Amino acid sequence: MNSATPGNLKPWLLPILSGVLIGTSYIPFPPWASLFCFIPLWIFWNQQTRLKNVFLGGMITSFIFTLIGFNWVTYLLHEFAHLDWPVAVIGMLVYGLIAHLFVPLAGVLWFWGRNKFQWSKRLSLWLMALITILCEAYSLTLFDWNFGYSWYGANIPVYHWAEVIGFSGLSAATLLCNLPLYMAWEQRKQNAGKIILATVVTGFILLNVGGLWLKNRLPQPDASFKTLMIQAYIENAEKLAAELGKGYGKEIFNRYITLTDNALKTHQDAKIDFALWPETAFPALLGEQFKFDPYPVALAEFLHARQLPLITGAYSVEEESRLITNSLFVLNKDGEIVPPHYSKSILLAFGEYIPGEQLFPEIRNWLPPTGHFARGHGPTDLLHWNGYKMGAQICYESLFPGFTRSLAELGAQFIVNVTNDSWYGAWQEPYQHMYMTLARGVEFRRPVLRVTNTGISTVSLASGEILERSPIHQTWAGLYEVPYLKNPPATFYQNWFWLVPGLLWGALVLLLGIGVVNRPDDSGAGD
Repeated sequence: MNSATPGNLKPWLLPILSGVLIGTSYIPFPPWASLFCFIPLWIFWNQQTRLKNVFLGGMITSFIFTLIGFNWVTYLLHEFAHLDWPVAVIGMLVYGLIAHLFVPLAGVLWFWGRNKFQWSKRLSLWLMALITILCEAYSLTLFDWNFGYSWYGANIPVYHWAEVIGFSGLSAATLLCNLPLYMAWEQRKQNAGKIILATVVTGFILLNVGGLWLKNRLPQPDASFKTLMIQAYIENAEKLAAELGKGYGKEIFNRYITLTDNALKTHQDAKIDFALWPETAFPALLGEQFKFDPYPVALAEFLHARQLPLITGAYSVEEESRLITNSLFVLNKDGEIVPPHYSKSILLAFGEYIPGEQLFPEIRNWLPPTGHFARGHGPTDLLHWNGYKMGAQICYESLFPGFTRSLAELGAQFIVNVTNDSWYGAWQEPYQHMYMTLARGVEFRRPVLRVTNTGISTVSLASGEILERSPIHQTWAGLYEVPYLKNPPATFYQNWFWLVPGLLWGALVLLLGIGVVNRPDDSGAGD
């Protein structure tokens, strides 16, 4: 054993290496090390005789890859929480310690089980991989990232298998591939190691060929529409001032109106089916109870004069609780609201609600600036207009496959996602969030329309193809013709949503059972 000690720093290089490999395989980086990024850490774990070292090794790995892959949190803390840069950096370091605790947790569970049940070497390796996969899949995090998205980000055809097993299944398969490559490394001086390596490489090539086949077998669309997306790039200070009633509402409204009008003139020969504005783009309350207020009246007049339907994000008020809602509205060509509108139901912790507030209301006295929004009813209805069946998502909701699956079950022909990513800078998060959102379209083979305040706004087709992307932190308007199916069929993933989790948990139970049955008999110890 090459157990790590404070005076022997060399073994600690292995968890550091894993952290670097994982972090540099996250979007916007290509997934160059995804298939072997956990191997150094697993080698380190296998060398240890103390639980403390296993835990610390996992912490080092997760801390490093969080700093590399999610350093946009620093910008978020500065921009959203208004922290000075030094304090924001400290906040980032704290986030790095707690964001991905699934890694040290997996190590602790595996190490305890190995010592407790004295697993054989081969069984121990299988359980190490499986426990890591399950801990990753069920970890608690604000940003529900997984290892499958990077394949889509790099446009590597293996991502098309998401229509079969979802991106969470792709993530599990990616981590599982680390296991045979671990074995190949151990046996690298033997023919067996070379055979294992060749098998993994061949399998990966075949999976990519299969991904292209899955894409090419998709049914041809039987309808299309044209949508005009408007990205107005409203600064956070301006949005906040408008929301607090301190001005800028008129400026924001005029910017959207002007951008939309100019785009209509640019595309005056095109028949535009509807325009699309981002999350909370409309700078006033919207809804039937507010339709005679100045801004809703001005919006209705603008749309009526141009005979332009609009889908827009806006704040509204839930009548029962009188709390603000983050909502999505459809307005017809005469500027009339088409019911029902949709209100965001998966709220952002510490941005739109405080966890535990219902049980302990006094928490709000400690965090008074935190938003207090009413929660919508979830994906229980579609937006309907002109025969379209539209699945509504607002920002963060796109991260959850089960949410989009419910929209697909309702018969959504395409997904409309409105987002405001202005709090996150221009480096990593806009790309990560974009691919996570568009990934839902691959899993359920439906187009996704994504319009944002600051970028990236775009459209992905059912094939996963991503059309023109807007620039980041610039005003922009884009016209898209979007082909779609009037009655899209369910994907395998939609029908068998719980298959991969069931297989993973079943495999864990099976392997643990094998470990118990084959546990060495200690009854004769000491004779």
